[in-house]
Amino acid sequence: MPRITRVYTRTGDDGTTGLGGGQRVGKDSPRIAAYGTVDELNASIGAAMAAGLEEELLVELSRIQNELFHLGSDLCFLEEDKESIDLPGIEEHHVVSLEKLMDRLAAEVPPLENFVLPGGSPGAASLHVARTCCRRAERELVQLAGQERVGAFTVRYLNRLSDALFVMARFENARKGVAEPVWDSHA
Repeated sequence: MPRITRVYTRTGDDGTTGLGGGQRVGKDSPRIAAYGTVDELNASIGAAMAAGLEEELLVELSRIQNELFHLGSDLCFLEEDKESIDLPGIEEHHVVSLEKLMDRLAAEVPPLENFVLPGGSPGAASLHVARTCCRRAERELVQLAGQERVGAFTVRYLNRLSDALFVMARFENARKGVAEPVWDSHA
């Protein structure tokens, strides 16, 4: 477990930051953008949790927040550096776990008959914000993957997580007895 003795280092004052393997890269690099957005996603999930979600969702989201730290670790190190260091990362079982979660929660919500608009209860609306942040993180990770190698399950994980956040928002609205706002294509 890392021990942080000081928050500031001054090493980033020149517009660079250090990767886990010691390399210095620009703070505007695609790798930093990707894991910075993963951090933002984690904060968005924390804000949604603070909105008073159903207990079942809080348990799952707490696990997901830890997995997002795994993802940050996965992205903080170049693939060649990971070969010699034992790091937490995103693995297939994380993706499968999200699929099982969606199946379980979807069984409790009505089938989709129209496009759902973000909203409903405060918790569901917050989960939709987290979902859109997750989609941005996924786009940034796909861009990075087009330039550099990334973990084998990282893109899949974010893809599933954005879907899971959508299902969680629907579940939250259903459990709170709040009607989902839907798209009116005739308005």
